[in-house]
Amino acid sequence: MPLRITTWNVNGIRNPFGYQPWRENRTFQAMFDTLEADIVVMQETKIQRKDLRDDMVLVPGWDVYFSLPKHKKGYSGVAIYTRSSKCCPIRAEEGITGVLCSPNSSTKFRDLAADQQIGGYPAPGQLSDSVDEQTLDSEGRCVILEFPAFVLIGLYSPATRDETRTEFRQAYIDAIDIRVRNLIALGKQVFLCGDLNIIRSEMDTAGLAERLRKEAMTLDDFFSTPSRRFFNHLVFGGRVIGERDEGREETVLWDLCREYHSTRAGMYTCWETRKNARPGNFGSRIDYVLCSSGIKDWFIDANIQEGLLGSDHCPVYATIADTVSLNGAKVHIEDIMNPAGMFKGGQRQREWTPKDLLPTSAKLIPEFDRRRNIRDMFFKKPAPSNSKPSPTTSQETITATDSTLCEVNSKVRKASVVPLSSSSAQMTVLMTDIDTSLSTDASIPPQKPHPPKRQAEASTPPSRPQKKGKVALKRETSAKSTPGLSQRSLKGFFKPKTPTPDIDLIGEADGNTDTIADPNKHLAEPGSKHGHQPNKPTGEPFKENHIAATAEESPKPESSSTETVFDPIQAKESWSKLLGKRVVPRCEHGEDCQMLVTKKAGVNCGRSFFMCARPLGPSGDKEQGTEFRCRTFIWSSDWNGRQ
Repeated sequence: MPLRITTWNVNGIRNPFGYQPWRENRTFQAMFDTLEADIVVMQETKIQRKDLRDDMVLVPGWDVYFSLPKHKKGYSGVAIYTRSSKCCPIRAEEGITGVLCSPNSSTKFRDLAADQQIGGYPAPGQLSDSVDEQTLDSEGRCVILEFPAFVLIGLYSPATRDETRTEFRQAYIDAIDIRVRNLIALGKQVFLCGDLNIIRSEMDTAGLAERLRKEAMTLDDFFSTPSRRFFNHLVFGGRVIGERDEGREETVLWDLCREYHSTRAGMYTCWETRKNARPGNFGSRIDYVLCSSGIKDWFIDANIQEGLLGSDHCPVYATIADTVSLNGAKVHIEDIMNPAGMFKGGQRQREWTPKDLLPTSAKLIPEFDRRRNIRDMFFKKPAPSNSKPSPTTSQETITATDSTLCEVNSKVRKASVVPLSSSSAQMTVLMTDIDTSLSTDASIPPQKPHPPKRQAEASTPPSRPQKKGKVALKRETSAKSTPGLSQRSLKGFFKPKTPTPDIDLIGEADGNTDTIADPNKHLAEPGSKHGHQPNKPTGEPFKENHIAATAEESPKPESSSTETVFDPIQAKESWSKLLGKRVVPRCEHGEDCQMLVTKKAGVNCGRSFFMCARPLGPSGDKEQGTEFRCRTFIWSSDWNGRQ
């Protein structure tokens, strides 16, 4: 089977799982199967060591190597996943300069023994002193794996953000150039892939003419910048303006995608998300798969996968044939992508074991060492047992066990028909008979006698306070609340409480506290025991008549003519005007515009505006009368919601 190497800037290691087709089965194993890759190189993982999780490291059938930023959080990061059934590296390093150390070691990679290091490290004087080597490798930008066939370099080159990073970017690019050339000078083959953040030619970016016009640059000036000049010195067919630089007289790497698609336009791998430029394919090609001349003929295909979403970049892959030519002989790719003795003639000679893990493997991190995926616990075949039971003994044991179980079943059936009114003592005697039959059987080894079982007491178990559910709590709260009508409006909260007449206390004297006393009922029946009060003084009947007349004649608070009636429909409209969603303008297509905020430095920085929500077209500018973004532009402060 061919071997495929895929590189992808994922813009966050979990970011693809928010898109199709990755969201259906949110596992890295399913992702790699969809990519049909055997080696996956990821850039911009944007995690630190403390963010590593089981699903990232313990991927069934895969090994992984990380280079993570030492200080910055949510920044950079490179990871290389290798399928254990297809390939297994023999050495692994982190960083481009070799000044870092492997875990649990204080020895730098460049200071290891010759048979333990990959080699090709920058010699003293090859790198400038502008940036320290430790600083170059502190951002998690490179992982290097060595196979018997070639050295694989997974890179994430710094981007041009502002002038403060220019010096660091140039120093890192020089380190890449030196390391690649030194490895090839040692006689090793190199496969370099990743996000280089470099545009190679005018075919590899959209809207270049307009960009040059705005920046007042010529095409020669554009490709004479240090990063593009370095890259064109490195690859075959690169456009070098003027004389070649000293030490870069020879080109050493092939751009595989251009080798198979030399005239293909619009072969972009990155699009600006803020402008929604991907649907209109207004982007650039800055992700590459490169190889040295010695293994160029091994590759049978290289392409981009622009249809796979999940990031602002798309995957780029290169495929190696299943049999390749090495030193004039045909060999299977598995034979030279694994340690010696693991494959021969394309057939596996021994299985991959944890002993094949390299010190830099993430599976050897203390949190994940000697752990297995939960799936392997259930599906891994158990080791065969050396001791075999005697057939005669087994048959006798099975026969004795069957007869004993039949006897027990008959007793259990008798126990099942015991009426519910039977005493607990009868049930205890019956269960004791069953235990005795099991323990005294001659065919079963004797067991320890069971301790005497304590019989159930006739008294009821001590009562425990039961937990109150939500419904019970609500009922209890409502019962504790003051009796009366509930609050019906917000205004009622601010109104003074109406004094309660003394007649309500009559109901309490009768012992009926569950209902509210009706004053009209008590006064209408003076002969009843509620209305007749012989101990009252002479002036008391006048007070009762006055209260009764007040209760009958005075209208209820709800129907008072002086109280303002609130219209719920009007109130809803008032709140909707205050808190409702603002009406947005429509563009020339008759669709709602999107609101953005100006981030460019200047007088308008921070101002919001409306513009067409459609993506940019191939021209990279706003268009009129087309299906792409129109020329609609309205400042948010100029829009009153009724235009």
